[in-house]
Amino acid sequence: MFLTCQSVCKTIRHSPILKNVSLTMHGGAIYGLEGKKGSGKTILMKLLCGLIYPSSGWIEIDGLRHVSLLPSTGVLFEKSAFIPGETGFKNLEMINALANTPISKEEIRATLRQVGLGDNDPRPYRKFSPGMQQRLGIAAAIMGFPRLVVLDKPTTSLGSDGILLMRKICTQLKKHGCLVVLSCHDSEELYLLCDFIFSMKDGEIAGAQHKTAGGEWIDMEEKNVSRCSFKSNQHFGYTDFYSKHEVACTGTDKNSCR
Repeated sequence: MFLTCQSVCKTIRHSPILKNVSLTMHGGAIYGLEGKKGSGKTILMKLLCGLIYPSSGWIEIDGLRHVSLLPSTGVLFEKSAFIPGETGFKNLEMINALANTPISKEEIRATLRQVGLGDNDPRPYRKFSPGMQQRLGIAAAIMGFPRLVVLDKPTTSLGSDGILLMRKICTQLKKHGCLVVLSCHDSEELYLLCDFIFSMKDGEIAGAQHKTAGGEWIDMEEKNVSRCSFKSNQHFGYTDFYSKHEVACTGTDKNSCR
C-alpha cells in the first residue's frame, strides 16, 4: 500500500484544523503522529481512513484518489462502541459478518487471544473492565490484518503490559504488510512502537524522524524541508514529508540530505 496526502486542509466551523499537510506512507511500516492535544492528530487519522473528507487538497491510495472508507481498514478511536449484552466473540463475529472478506471463527478466536482476551469468555461486554474493552477495540481494528490500520491512543487503559502487547501486535501487522498509523499520550511509547514519526504542531507537519535498522533515530525536523525521501535498510522502503523548500535525501543518514 502507498498512501499520499497532498496539501490537505481541514476547516471545521470556520476554524482551520489542518493546514497544507503533505506526507507519504507505505505498507509494512508503523507511522506515529506526535503532538500536543489539539495539534490535529486525530483529525488527520480520520482523514486518512476516509471517515471525514478534506476541505481542500487530496489523499491518494495506490494511485487512486481516496474518497471513502477503504474496504480493508481497521480503526480504533478513543472509546469503542460494542453491543453491551453480547460477548467479545459475538461482537467480533457480527463485525466480521460486515467485512468484504470475512475471516473464519477460529481466526476470530485467534484475534481475541492475540490481544490477551479469552476466546470463550462468557461475560457480556458490559462486564468488561476498561482494559478489556480497549483490548476488544484493538481486536476489532486488527482482525483479518486489514491493509490500513489506524489506532488512536491504543495503549489507553491497558496498564503496564500495554506497551509490550502493542509492540507484539505491531510486529505482526508489519509482517503482514499492513500500513499502521497510531498516536499515543506517551511519546516514549510512540518511539518504541514506530518506524517513522511525524511531529504535528498547530495543524501542520513540523518535522519527521526515522528509526534505522540499528534502532537509531534520525532527526529530520528541519522547517525548510519540502520533500525528503530516504531508504532504510528495512523492507518498507521510502517515506516522504513536506514543508517549504526542496531537499533530496538518500540513505539512512540525515547528513545525506542536501
